[in-house]
Amino acid sequence: MPRVVVTGGAGFLGSHLCRALLARGDQVIAVDNLVTGSVANIEELFGHRGFTFVEHDVSQYVWVPGDVDTVMHFASPASPADFERIPIQILKVGSLGTHNTLGLAKAKGARYFLASTSEVYGDPQVHPQPESYWGHVNPIGPRGVYDEAKRFAEAMTMAYHRHHALDVRIVRIFNTYGERQRADDGRAVSNFLVQALAGTPITIFGDGSQTRSFCYVDDEVRGFLALLDGDITGPCNIGNPGEYTILQLAEMVLEVTGSQSELVFEPLPVDDPTQRQPDLTLARSALGWEPEIPLRTGLERTAEYFRRLLERF
Repeated sequence: MPRVVVTGGAGFLGSHLCRALLARGDQVIAVDNLVTGSVANIEELFGHRGFTFVEHDVSQYVWVPGDVDTVMHFASPASPADFERIPIQILKVGSLGTHNTLGLAKAKGARYFLASTSEVYGDPQVHPQPESYWGHVNPIGPRGVYDEAKRFAEAMTMAYHRHHALDVRIVRIFNTYGERQRADDGRAVSNFLVQALAGTPITIFGDGSQTRSFCYVDDEVRGFLALLDGDITGPCNIGNPGEYTILQLAEMVLEVTGSQSELVFEPLPVDDPTQRQPDLTLARSALGWEPEIPLRTGLERTAEYFRRLLERF
């Protein structure tokens, strides 16, 4: 049974990844400092004989006893709401955390998998965004703490690959949504669904004409495993190429929830990208992967999750 270390294993994406790895027979050591993750995301996994949880900040030295086959570095706050709240922690987990987990992979002779992001493309001047595009990022803006942390993480990962011959994979994740997102996550899908279900105004930043491409979490995790098991280093875009304006998303949320919430418009945040869409040529050709779940279906599933969550309070 392969042993896999998943940092950020109690977070939104990490908790889904842990389940997928356990389902295919891997042993999983989830590492999380619970700054944005939650034990509630993984509580039913504690009864699984192949699952171990370690509460630890990977910005500090990381060590796991015994053999390790793969290290998957998913630890990082990823919500715009976190960029101003905990900017230094974000920079540290992207730099020190990446260095420490690469060191663990090197010491164990393990494959290393870096969760990077479409945010490395910034406010793109190329559309859709292929992996060959270097991006258009403001390094000193409020979003720069996340964008540059991930860009540094990619550079560090590739340095270990070239200098130490470490076997690595880099995925660039596009706007993912689904069950176990935080209700206060601060991203469009979770914000809109929670506001719609509560009957409060739906807050749209700007005029709603900016676009995003939303990928349901089950599709995203399938893409992670395809990349992990494939033979390309990456970076590789994993996301859904369906492009929607934020206003279209809000209107679909109203339809899915049956909410009567009004739409209100607020000023656009600094450096908010005007468009975002993955070029999936590499994922399709090299991995045979592409998303399957339409946005409306994913929103219906996610709305049901938030409905149950809100009923508890």
